[in-house]
Amino acid sequence: MHFEFEPIGLCRSPYTDKFGIPRQPRLVPAAEARIELLPPYDREEAFAGLEGFSHLWLLFVFHQDCLAAGWRPQVRPPRLGGRDKVGVFASRSPYRPNPIGLSAVAQHGLERQGKRLALRIAGADLLDGTPILDLKPYVPYADAIPEAEGGFANARPQARFQVGFSEQARHQLAEQDADGRLRLRELIEQVIAQDPRPGYMDRYPERREFVLQLHAREIHWRVDGDRAWVTSVHPPRAAKGSSIGL
Repeated sequence: MHFEFEPIGLCRSPYTDKFGIPRQPRLVPAAEARIELLPPYDREEAFAGLEGFSHLWLLFVFHQDCLAAGWRPQVRPPRLGGRDKVGVFASRSPYRPNPIGLSAVAQHGLERQGKRLALRIAGADLLDGTPILDLKPYVPYADAIPEAEGGFANARPQARFQVGFSEQARHQLAEQDADGRLRLRELIEQVIAQDPRPGYMDRYPERREFVLQLHAREIHWRVDGDRAWVTSVHPPRAAKGSSIGL
């Protein structure tokens, strides 16, 4: 059998680079995004009744690199330090036979800008431009299973770093997000606190300086023990070099 699907929309998120995307949804509440709906699915009547649901499921395509890379029968989950292997079907790796992802996120309603209709969401873990295949309401009595076992990912990950900001970074944040609309400081703090570095980074203790992108801004930060310091926040350079995690 062969199936073909077309996206109903595209996710517009603060994650303009794969390095920095949280490993699960809702770990970074400040990650607000929107699903820009594509015709003919950009019709309010298709969403009638959704306002009564606080959360929804997103089905999406891991579109960057994964489509060309193909699937792998075994992968190294970051939760296991990037060393131990498990079967791909025991993981949420993007390198799957069909690179389809599933995320539960908060939803904050529709908004229309001119002729475009979008659905606002929060707690997203999707790269900017991710194709959305479908969305479905999250139904607590059926979808929440309190007695479920979580295998090697049974507990919610704890924050790895306390995050501080240099004086320069604070000034740059004030200039670039003066009205707080992007929630940029919260977003940076929540993303870095989770330690977005690859699981194998403990092999390279000498590596202390890192760069990630959020809302197309370049965030420079360094690690000092159990603290992470944001040193600068500015738009990406014209000639951007590769960053760790890619």
